[in-house]
Formats: sequence, C-alpha cells, structure tokens
Amino acid sequence: MARFVKVATTGELAPGQAKKVEVEGKTLALFNLAGSYYAIDDTCPHRGGPLSEGLVEGEAVTCPWHGSKFNVASGDVLTPPARTGVFSYPVRVEASDIEVEI
Repeated sequence: MARFVKVATTGELAPGQAKKVEVEGKTLALFNLAGSYYAIDDTCPHRGGPLSEGLVEGEAVTCPWHGSKFNVASGDVLTPPARTGVFSYPVRVEASDIEVEI
C-alpha cells in the first residue's frame, strides 16, 4: 500500500536545487522548482549517472555523466543517449516537511 514518507524539509532545498534522498531502499532525486517539489529516480537509465548531481534548467535535469536530459516533473527522457525515462513519485508538503509517496 502506497504511503507518504518524509524525505526532507523545505529549508534543506533552495529553489533550483536538487538533493539525493534515500527512502525505503530507493535512491531518489528531489527537486525544488520555484517552490514546487518533484521526485524522480536518481539513477540515469543510460549508465547509472546520479541525476541529483545534474544541472537543473527550467523543468529539465541533465545527467552529469553523458548528458541525457529528463523532465523533472514527469521523469520523461528529453534527449539521448538515454532511451527511457525514470519513474516519478508524487510529492506533497505538509507544514515544512517534504513527503514522497512510496
């Protein structure tokens, strides 16, 4: 059964930043885009690059290893070499707690 789990607080993630979070055996990339929060799998499907360390521009994050771009909100792949997107997770903010549905 899916449930929301606290992964960070709003004070830990400034606008335009990403953060690697571990929750229930999963490694996620958490993003703050102008006060809206998003979570996607942190591992690029091309060669395993850490998306939480990638450059964030608008709603896209670029894998730091080989340059694949992904939509932060949906996880869709935007540019190769990755051929598939990554899973995205619902996120909510309760008071100052950022929670991800697992």
